Amino acid sequence: MAITNWMAWEAGVDLVAVTDKNLQMPNIIVHIARMVHTPKGSAASGMILYQPNPSSNPEAMGFVSHDLEVGKYFGPKIFAGTPFENAPALKANIEVLLNLPNSVGCKVKVGNHLIETTLSELSQLELINRAPAQMPPFFQQGLEAKAGKASLRVNGKEIPIIVPPAGISGGPAAVWSPAGIYAR
Repeated sequence: MAITNWMAWEAGVDLVAVTDKNLQMPNIIVHIARMVHTPKGSAASGMILYQPNPSSNPEAMGFVSHDLEVGKYFGPKIFAGTPFENAPALKANIEVLLNLPNSVGCKVKVGNHLIETTLSELSQLELINRAPAQMPPFFQQGLEAKAGKASLRVNGKEIPIIVPPAGISGGPAAVWSPAGIYAR
């Protein structure tokens, strides 16, 4: 099978959460890597969804990157056929914070929002190999360590979150991923 659309990352910090236990879909996604490699180039990048009021439009949503050309690649090439296919690419300042083996986190400055995560109580790393599903429609391979605790701050304010047992990719919803690849 020929692979034409792919991305690989280094130092991934991923959080999928809800702010209300009754929500069926996440209203918080902070999916960030210190470096993402694509056919369009390499840059610190990821995906953000910050929708504190689930009945209103998101306050911040899109593919974030130091390099907008890299950010524009993700929707049509990796997330095609999903609700994220047409998400905008947003210029962002991204910092991944490693305090291994205790915790990892990230800081993302996008628009008027400073979004910060911390993941702690990390499990042992595991090798993952997930086949495509409806969401996500791409192969996933990499290393992951599930976080036992996760926190979120937006503009310095702690946001209470609930981390579901699984994220949108089928793996843990709060995870440290030192290396991996998406391919389709």
